[in-house]
Amino acid sequence: MTDLDTKATPSLRMREPEPPGHELLEPEPLWRVRLRLMRKTFGRNWKLFARNKIGLVGLTIIGIFALMALLHPILMDRVWDPAIYDPVKGYDAVITDFVIVEEVTDPFHEISLADAQLETNPFVEVGETVSIPLQPAPPSKAHWLGTDPVGRDILSQLMYSTRAAFALGAIAAIFAVFIATTIGSMAAFYGGWLDAVLMRFADLVLLVPLIPILIVVSALFNLNLPLLGILLGVLSGFGGTAIVLKSQALSVTVKPFVDAARVAGGTNRHIIFRHIIPNVLPLSFLYMMFTVTDAISLEATLSFLGLMNTPMSWGIMIYTTHSQGYLLSGTSYWWLLIPAGMAVTLVAASFFLVGRAMDEVINPRLRRR
Repeated sequence: MTDLDTKATPSLRMREPEPPGHELLEPEPLWRVRLRLMRKTFGRNWKLFARNKIGLVGLTIIGIFALMALLHPILMDRVWDPAIYDPVKGYDAVITDFVIVEEVTDPFHEISLADAQLETNPFVEVGETVSIPLQPAPPSKAHWLGTDPVGRDILSQLMYSTRAAFALGAIAAIFAVFIATTIGSMAAFYGGWLDAVLMRFADLVLLVPLIPILIVVSALFNLNLPLLGILLGVLSGFGGTAIVLKSQALSVTVKPFVDAARVAGGTNRHIIFRHIIPNVLPLSFLYMMFTVTDAISLEATLSFLGLMNTPMSWGIMIYTTHSQGYLLSGTSYWWLLIPAGMAVTLVAASFFLVGRAMDEVINPRLRRR
């Protein structure tokens, strides 16, 4: 065979030998690539978050209250007597010795002669000591934060109510983020009459006062924590959060990868749920924190007004103090008001602080140089 024949017959050419082990090389699974990218992104964002000390303070407070919520069922099952420490039905008759006096100067250790004769024995005299069940009882070894006017342990109520607060915040945040992200992305992508209708409805929701609406709902329905969480999530999702997320989605719709997906034949649904919404979600998680703060504060307000139908929450604890006439007692019965009030304040503030720290992670213009 001549050289000309060899060139004319490509099938007869000698193939170069492949490197050893070539047949063993396989492409890396897509899930592993995504997992590695997620870990890398999380590590970078965590470093940015950790630079903000207020975010770490808020995260620490949330962790402490989360630990309280996890410990309460364990304590009720293995340590505490449910008949005494149940947050709703528990009762402990704290017996306290009182000295009978003419004029009371210490209400926790002294009792007037008239009250002693009325509550114990009409023949007692000044100077004697009588034993009377005291409710509300001040903090002691048995009850670290005392008892309420009904004889229930304050610490047990506080820990139990933490779970209710976290559940309420989670329900409200999930509904708000899902609705606001979907509506904002659709309004930004389609524009036109759909954008006008959704945004005008959002403006209408912003104009309606929230607390009066919830008062009307409480008169028509059985307003419990799940229903309140759904209502707050829906109102927040259709309100200001949707407007903010729509502005973020508008900046995503003009990106080159959205145009590339459209040219490649991607459907509108594919572009919205695979390209626009994932790029809006970081800002959605930021507003999720603010939604939790609003939900916890509003629940305390509605419970104080006596409009919530829930067995126990921080708002119910404050409402019990008010209904029994101890709200304006000053510092004499501080354990009835300060633990629940501080819990509402600290948890709401901690989620706000975490949200502010996340704002620096999401918005590059707020980061430290």
